Amino acid sequence: MPLFSKVFSLHAVLLDIFYRERRIKLFEEKEIRKEWNEEEQDWYVSIVDVIEILTGSDNPRRYWSDLKRKLKAEGNQLYENIVQLKMESADGKFYKTDAANTKGILRIIQSVPSPKAEPFKIWLAQLGKERIDEIADPEIAIDRAFETYLRKGYSEKWINQRIKTMEVRKELTDEWQRSGVRESKDFATLTDIMTKEWSGKSTRDYKNYKGLKKENLRDHMTNMELILNMLAEASATDLSRETDPFGMEESAKVAKHGGSVAKAAREKHEKRTGKKIVSPLNAKNLKALNDKDGGEES
Repeated sequence: MPLFSKVFSLHAVLLDIFYRERRIKLFEEKEIRKEWNEEEQDWYVSIVDVIEILTGSDNPRRYWSDLKRKLKAEGNQLYENIVQLKMESADGKFYKTDAANTKGILRIIQSVPSPKAEPFKIWLAQLGKERIDEIADPEIAIDRAFETYLRKGYSEKWINQRIKTMEVRKELTDEWQRSGVRESKDFATLTDIMTKEWSGKSTRDYKNYKGLKKENLRDHMTNMELILNMLAEASATDLSRETDPFGMEESAKVAKHGGSVAKAAREKHEKRTGKKIVSPLNAKNLKALNDKDGGEES
């Protein structure tokens, strides 16, 4: 199978793949949040996510809290190496979450009796190897992203569209950073402003409409939804370059403008076709998601 079109900016696409992939990784179809530490050249993984997988607990935070107290009481050195990183929660917002590097996670695994301990160790080792491979040969990341979407059942047409949105998204986040916006929570706020403007729904409401929790919203959009979201982001990027905003307040106005451009396009298309573009379809309805270009009947 040929690699998807390389007319895209390879550098920009790769950076955005890394930006997204460093946050979420799957183990047996369950999401695990993680962050790459460039200085240490190691992954920091959400401990609560690991605990949930190992124990199957309905309250992994409580389980980890109890285990953390036990480790501290025992004078275990692992406790001293736990850090707090801002990671995305189910509500789309970023909160400080206990995390540990791969060595620390391996120690935690030893403290939690679980039949999944050994498979998880293998997964963790593979995680490190994949990152090393991608640094040595960045095109591996592109192949891996493409193949991952294919295995999930997405069409090549949808995947190519999705990859293009990654490039556009990266250009926008670069522009936000240039404008003095640095925090992940501020990125989320600006995204929410733009999404609500063009779709009529906040990011959280949009996810609820599609029956999503932690999942990435874009991975559950139809082609038309992806196109309009991309139009909003590209418009915001262009306006930001023209007007040179600084800080959150000015960037928020630009984000709203980007959303309004896509909103006008959505309303015009819906008026002509009689179909709603914002759709409740998600990746569980992959065939419909892949095929859907118009939307729901009004």
